Amino acid sequence: MFNFVLFLMQGIPESIGLAALSLALTGIPLRWGRVLAIGIVMTLIIYLIRLLPVTFGLHTVAAILLYISFIIKITNVPATRVFIAVFTSFAILIALEVAIFEAFLFFSNMEPEEVISNKLLWLGLGMPQAFILIFLAIVAARLKRPAGAVFKQ
Repeated sequence: MFNFVLFLMQGIPESIGLAALSLALTGIPLRWGRVLAIGIVMTLIIYLIRLLPVTFGLHTVAAILLYISFIIKITNVPATRVFIAVFTSFAILIALEVAIFEAFLFFSNMEPEEVISNKLLWLGLGMPQAFILIFLAIVAARLKRPAGAVFKQ
């Protein structure tokens, strides 16, 4: 149960950030109620996928495909633009994960295994990337003009 709560604490903000950034990059105005709903649903789906006896990392591939499918279904944005936006959002997330983790290791002089085995520390390292994604989504939404892209009714 503790692991599930920790997963939700990191997963929901991260999924909200991914959804918001993906939508912002496609030119969809951010409606935070919908973004929040997408983030919660995606977090739960990803958690269930991670419980399956499949190779670790497959949940990321599944998540990319699910975000693409979900955004195509709820918006009128062309599939190619959605794919690029979602893939870009995940690439930014991966870059943030690596940069934050490596910076922490550099400044703390801890071993990677030591950090990974400490669940609270691992959660703490995941939170900045989630909030950076949300910040980037807000900036992208302000800079990118909507191109007639809207949520479907």
